[in-house]
Amino acid sequence: MYSQIEKIEIIKSLKYVTEVFLEESLELKREYLLKYQADILVMGNDWEGKFDEFKDIVDVVYPPRTPSISTTELIEKIKI
Repeated sequence: MYSQIEKIEIIKSLKYVTEVFLEESLELKREYLLKYQADILVMGNDWEGKFDEFKDIVDVVYPPRTPSISTTELIEKIKI
């Protein structure tokens, strides 16, 4: 399991990610998306369909979750 700081750093290191922000409230998700001018909202597929209401302002993507992956393997993939 990763700490919140580690998760942020992993996501920031991805090639196409320009900004990462934390939510303090699910109820304010629309406001966050607008404030940070998000283009894409990515949620694991266990949330499939639950955030479709935001499709009017962002692309909503639900990729499948990876059940288990080693930290070393993840870091190596991110470096590429």
